[in-house]
Amino acid sequence: MKELCYPFDSAYIIKKKRSIKKALLADGSQRIEKRIAVLGGSTTGDIVATLELFLLDNGIQPAFYESEYNAYWQDAMFGNEELDSFKPDVIFIHTSNRNITETLSMVMTREQVDEALDRQLEHFTVMWKKLSEKFGCAIIQNNFELPLYRLLGNRDAYDFHGMTSFISRLNEKFCEYARDNKNFYISDINYLSASYGLEKWSNPLYWYMYKYALCLEAVPYLSHSVANIIKSLYGKNKKAFALDLDNTLWGGIVGDDGVDNLALGEETATAQAYREFQLYVKKHKELGVMLSVCSKNEEENAIAGLNHPDGWLRPDDFVNIKANWDPKDRNISAIASEINILPESMVFVDDNPAERAIVAGQLPGVAVPEMDTVENYIRTIDRNGYFEVTSFSEDDLKRNEMYIANAKRAKQQASFENYEDYLLSLQMSAQICDFEPVYIDRITQLTNKSNQFNLTTKRYTPAQMQEVYESDSYIRLFGKLSDKFGDNGVVSVVIGKKQDNELHIDLWLMSCRVLKRDMEYAMLDRLAEESKKQGITKLKGYYYPTAKNKMVKNLYSDFGFEKLSEDEQGNAVYELDISGYERKCKVIEF
Repeated sequence: MKELCYPFDSAYIIKKKRSIKKALLADGSQRIEKRIAVLGGSTTGDIVATLELFLLDNGIQPAFYESEYNAYWQDAMFGNEELDSFKPDVIFIHTSNRNITETLSMVMTREQVDEALDRQLEHFTVMWKKLSEKFGCAIIQNNFELPLYRLLGNRDAYDFHGMTSFISRLNEKFCEYARDNKNFYISDINYLSASYGLEKWSNPLYWYMYKYALCLEAVPYLSHSVANIIKSLYGKNKKAFALDLDNTLWGGIVGDDGVDNLALGEETATAQAYREFQLYVKKHKELGVMLSVCSKNEEENAIAGLNHPDGWLRPDDFVNIKANWDPKDRNISAIASEINILPESMVFVDDNPAERAIVAGQLPGVAVPEMDTVENYIRTIDRNGYFEVTSFSEDDLKRNEMYIANAKRAKQQASFENYEDYLLSLQMSAQICDFEPVYIDRITQLTNKSNQFNLTTKRYTPAQMQEVYESDSYIRLFGKLSDKFGDNGVVSVVIGKKQDNELHIDLWLMSCRVLKRDMEYAMLDRLAEESKKQGITKLKGYYYPTAKNKMVKNLYSDFGFEKLSEDEQGNAVYELDISGYERKCKVIEF
């Protein structure tokens, strides 16, 4: 929804939150349901209300538990029946520097201040550990905004007696805990308050009058930031850029002005701004974000512009280049199809408001940020949080290269008349085995991202995946696929729960970048082999339809499973007797 995209009108969102919610619920979108517990050290009513809007806009239907005013610690440490029965998927702890319980004095020694710091840290760590042990869910914790005043002036930042120094050290302690503990995330209100303006953020009037730890107008910024963490946890991030060229990646029109006359480089302020924007875009490749071009241009001119000596981006940085005169919404759909993602996974960046309006109207799921002047490009994209990072794997580093290799495979496929001959020509080999610690993060990440080839769309938190990994009740498989063009990384996951002589398949998913490569048959072969070793004679498969996974509706039937039942919603149960199972995959070595 346009009203919930940065830059947004905070006052409008707060005033119109009911009508915005009504419009979001009426759009017919399918959303995943998540339970969010908000434990507050101050008033949280408007935070919860606006957080709901941003989650709905990102495809998440939230249910909330909200603690009483300043009861965050009591709820965490002593619990209550309502919170216990709520069983949250995510806990958000909204505290601020108003909740720091230690006080400093100029008569304190360095050792006494250090002890106060340790006590304050323990106040929170004991709470986090208690919640983690009890619920095993994701925990999001605010760090602390800097104090509104500095008793020691500039010295407050480095003197151990200064509260500015104390808060900075405490924030770093929180970061150390986050680095060492999976499923724990920092909501960086220290950055948000600085970006918003500390004096406005910490306006004391809102504390004295309403016990709000931040001004009311800043609430949507906080809620938006927390929503970005949650949607990232559940695979709702965007995956790719679709980038215009003229007056977007450089100043000027390459076809009219020529490459030498483009504004790009260090010669002028405008040229510097475009160069910095190119660098910002290029850095997203390291996050696994795919780059593509969607420009009304002659391809020859587009390539020449991308080879500008002062630019950061080059043609080989892009997984797909659409430089033609077709409508841009069609090009975006084509790009999405060719790299096997949904259009709604893309962010369209274009300086032209008419082009943005057409794409937004024709492809409602595509993110279309308002790009005004080049000096604001980075801020607009960055503040929208399209690519919030909550986990990161080696595969993310290599994603662009993987998709470029896919393009080479597609090119080779065109030279074969027989598809099986083409598959054999790829010289594919797979590693398919039980989960290994080094891949647990990537496996968890994949369960929260894959939507099209995912039969049950079950999601796992890191804690839940760790439980599966450590349990003897499951047969677990992950699959990596390599060929002569490169390594695709971890692309498939199967989890089945053993019950007597049956294996109930709770999860079966595969990355779309290896579709039609027979990897699913290789996974089935290994699953049947491993199941037979453990005394399993029957596999039970489940298909739960969503708006996105229709492509696997008939997968179990194609595998040779017998359909046992199907309800009115299309939820189906299948069974396969594997006592006489024979290998199906002929084109992959494993």
